Amino acid sequence: MTTTPARPTSRARTTSPLPAPPRPDAPARSGYARLPQLAGRAFLPVAFLARLPFSMLTIGTLLLVSSTTGSVALGGLASASTALGTALGGPTQGALADRVGQRRVLLVAVPVATLAVLGLVLAASASGATAAVLAAAAVTGASAPQVGPLARVRWLRLAADEPRTVEAAMSYESTADEVSFVLGPALVGILASAGSPQVAVLVAAGGIAVFGTAFALHPTARATGVRLPATASPDADAGAGAGATSAPTGAVGTLALVRREAVVLVGMLAMGLLFGGTQAALTALTRDAGVPGSAGLVYAVMGVGSAVTALSVVALPRRWGPRSRWITFATGLVAGAVALLLAAASGSLTAVVVAVAATGLFVGPVMVTVFTVAGERAPAGRTASAMTLVASANVVGVAIGTSGGGALADGISTTAAFVLPVVAAVLLVATGVSLTSRPQGERRAGDDERERVV
Repeated sequence: MTTTPARPTSRARTTSPLPAPPRPDAPARSGYARLPQLAGRAFLPVAFLARLPFSMLTIGTLLLVSSTTGSVALGGLASASTALGTALGGPTQGALADRVGQRRVLLVAVPVATLAVLGLVLAASASGATAAVLAAAAVTGASAPQVGPLARVRWLRLAADEPRTVEAAMSYESTADEVSFVLGPALVGILASAGSPQVAVLVAAGGIAVFGTAFALHPTARATGVRLPATASPDADAGAGAGATSAPTGAVGTLALVRREAVVLVGMLAMGLLFGGTQAALTALTRDAGVPGSAGLVYAVMGVGSAVTALSVVALPRRWGPRSRWITFATGLVAGAVALLLAAASGSLTAVVVAVAATGLFVGPVMVTVFTVAGERAPAGRTASAMTLVASANVVGVAIGTSGGGALADGISTTAAFVLPVVAAVLLVATGVSLTSRPQGERRAGDDERERVV
C-alpha cells in the first residue's frame, strides 16, 4: 500500500490512502491542478463528452417532435416525458451504483439508452404515434447515463480529505455541465439547421454509445464500486457509496434521504423550472420570428457566462457561506429573468439574447452552491443516491417548465411563457432563505474539517 503522492495517471485508487491534501488556504488554482492528479488526465475529457448527449436530448426532443407535428405543446410533452423518465431512472441508477458500483450500472444503461433514442426517432417519424413517442421519450430519460451526478460522486471519493479540491471539483463539474448545455443545444441547432432534428438526435445516440461506455470503463469507477469491510476506517469511505456506517436503504432510506435533501430538492426543482420554461419560451419566440431552428443557439448563450462564473466560485472566500451565496446569486437570477420577460415583450430578438446572457451569469454559481450543499447533506453510503436524486429534481423542473411554457405559449402568448422563469427564480430565492442548517444525525467522514452549511 503506497503513500506516495498520486501522479497524473488514469488509474483510480480505491482503498489506498489518498495523497496528502494541500493547505486549505492554498491558491484557488491549486485545487484545479489537483483534479487530473487524482483522476488522471483522460477523465476530464471523457466525463465531459459523456454528458454532452444528454444536453442535446432535451431540446433535441422538443425540436424533433415540434417539427414533425407542428405543435410546440406536444414537443414540450415529449421533452417532459424524457425528463420524467430521468426523474425515476436517475435515482434508481444512483441507488444501484451505491450497491453494486457505477460500472455495472452504466454498462446496462448505455445500450438501453442508445436503443431508446433510436426508437424515439422512429416513433416521431410515424404519423399518429403520439403514445409511442411519449413512451420512447420516457425510456430514453430513464436509461440516460447519469454522468454528471456520478462524476461528482467520484470526486467526493477521490478528494475526501481535501475541502479545497472538493470545492474545485464541484465548480469544475458545474462548469462542465454549463459548457455541455452550451454546446449541446448549439450542436442541435447547427445539425437541425444543416440537416434535420432527426440527425441531431441520432448524433446524440452515437455519443451515448461511445462516450457513455468510455465513462463506464474509466478506472475512476472503481473508486466508488468497492464495498469496504465493516472494520475499515471511516475516512476511507467518505463519499464512496459504501462504508462502515451504512445509511438506510430501500423505501425507508429513500424517504430519509428526501427529508435530508428537501431544501436542495426544491431548489433544484426551481432551477429546472427556469431552464425548461426558458427553453419552451425561446422555442416559441424563434418560431414566431421565422427561425425555429435557432432556439438551441439562443438558449446556449445562457451557458457562456454561467461556465465562467461557475469556475470563479472556488476563489470566493470560504467565510461566505452557501446560504448567503445561494440567496445572492438567486436574486441575480430574478433580475435576469425579469429582464428576459421585458425583452421578449419588446419583440427584439437582440434584446432577448442579451438578457439570456445576463441571466446565465448567475446560473453557474447557484448550481455549484446547490450541489455542494447536497454533497454535505448526503449520509455516508448514499452519495450517488443523493446526487442523482438532486439531479432528477432538476429534470422534473425542466419537465414542468417545458410543458407549462409550451402550454402558455400556445394557449396565451409567447410573452406569457417568459413569466415562468421569473416565478422559478423567485422560488429559488425563497428556498435559499429557508436554508438554515444541515440536518443533524449521521455524520459523514471528514465533516469536522469541512465548512458547515450555516
